[in-house]
Amino acid sequence: MEWEPDVPRWRQIFAVVEERIADGTYPPGSQLPGVLALQAEFGVAQMTARRVLTELRAAGLAQMQPGVGTFVTELPQPPSS
Repeated sequence: MEWEPDVPRWRQIFAVVEERIADGTYPPGSQLPGVLALQAEFGVAQMTARRVLTELRAAGLAQMQPGVGTFVTELPQPPSS
């Protein structure tokens, strides 16, 4: 991955993971890569990878299950009319 110099790396990785969620690479309910997997894939520090997962949870895109991992949030079903 080529890094944009003026954008924090965690934001760039967040955008990649967010796109993967949107395009179905990581469907609702699926487990996201953990800190070590993100660190290895993107060549960043653990703190950067951890920040990505924290921000995904803050954005409502993921939820953490302690001791298990981080999972893509299930999309709410639209009300039937």
